Amino acid sequence: METKDTLDFTPDFAKAHAYFEARADYVPTPMTKINGPRGCVVLAKDETGRLGLGAFKALGAPYAVARILDHKWQEQTGEETLNSPAAKAFVASQTFVCASAGNHGVGVAAGARDAGAKARIHLADTVPESFAERLRALGATVVRSGAVYEDSVAAATKDAEISGDILLADGTWPGYTEIPKWVMEGYCVIAEELRAVFEISGEWPTHVYLQAGVGGLAAAMAHMIRLNWTEQPELLVVEPQAATCLQDSHKAGRPTQATGPESNMGRLDCKDPSIVAWSVLERCNVSYAMLTEKEGATAASQVTALGIPTTPSGAAGYGAIAHENDALLESDDYRPLVIISETAT
Repeated sequence: METKDTLDFTPDFAKAHAYFEARADYVPTPMTKINGPRGCVVLAKDETGRLGLGAFKALGAPYAVARILDHKWQEQTGEETLNSPAAKAFVASQTFVCASAGNHGVGVAAGARDAGAKARIHLADTVPESFAERLRALGATVVRSGAVYEDSVAAATKDAEISGDILLADGTWPGYTEIPKWVMEGYCVIAEELRAVFEISGEWPTHVYLQAGVGGLAAAMAHMIRLNWTEQPELLVVEPQAATCLQDSHKAGRPTQATGPESNMGRLDCKDPSIVAWSVLERCNVSYAMLTEKEGATAASQVTALGIPTTPSGAAGYGAIAHENDALLESDDYRPLVIISETAT
């Protein structure tokens, strides 16, 4: 049984923001306006160019890698910086292990490479070989593990137990909650970038659509929106019809495994929720929506045609807007916000 402390999420978002502000390659991703159903205007946070990695997850794993290495080195030596030859040798001896449906693995691989460490990524058979090639290009070792994502998670967890290497997952489960909170802490930067824009424009969204796999992005965004946005929108968490683990957990009142076929919304095709993300969403007054495979594919085509090449996973929030009633879609007061979470390539 997890305690309140293990499920609590109180991120040091200022620390995350300062980490990225210090990077030479950091710039806030753009927010643009695109056409939506029935003539509505959609605010779109475009994460497709984030830090050259093509997805919002560039904010999660690389930041967690840095925090983990700093923490381990300080715990071992009492030193706060990793600039000495001894520290660099220590970093080079560290290996990060994870499972991924694509983008998290890219973040882990890039974070490890940039720090001078190593990465080993477990991929299920459902993950395209193009993602495996991207990981290898970033210096990671790729291991094919199991038929579906949940199999690769189990394999990565066992790998870390046997090897003693560092498990860096973006999901949480009983007994494993703290490191993924640092991943989620990195995602908080998106909400802070948006808040800065809306504080100036005054055009706060009325509805925010947050796609979810295990729920890390949705929970981090929901937490930050409820914490410090001046005007509070409705929050809708969007899942594939084939993988409604967070909605099922909400209905059951406890973390619950979803059942369903493989989804073409690959990065959202997660059957087990993050227990921390689920706990956060339960206190943030969110609603749920789900997309069929056809609706996800249609949304990707529509957003791509509007100038932001993306996938069914990346366009899932946009796809959910079509579920709203005509009166809302045609209202001048309706200002929906979506996150285009990944590029199509």
